[in-house]
Amino acid sequence: MDSEGLREVCLSFAGAEETFPFGPETSVFKVGGKMFALAGGFVERLDGGFMFKASNMAYQMLIEQGLARPAPYLARAKWVQLVGNNALPDAELKAYLDQAHAIIVAKLTRKSRKALGLA
Repeated sequence: MDSEGLREVCLSFAGAEETFPFGPETSVFKVGGKMFALAGGFVERLDGGFMFKASNMAYQMLIEQGLARPAPYLARAKWVQLVGNNALPDAELKAYLDQAHAIIVAKLTRKSRKALGLA
């Protein structure tokens, strides 16, 4: 999947928005003001592919299989950085991004979820 494909997938999730806090070439995808995925310049300068929030099991599995590594600066929060943008088939990457979005949505307050139409 290329960066544009990732952008389309991430923005298809309810309440998702794209921001550029690290500069115009780095896309940060958020829901309720909290990040769930990153792509572009900053990520590519860190020598790898897309970054996203992962469940504990997905985090361990992706790293053990050599498809991802702990994401720089975000590993403590169980974020992974794919070894390359094509490390996973598109459908599988979409499933992980959906899961990342769901993890962040679950951490939002009930009021925030309701405001985003996610309650």
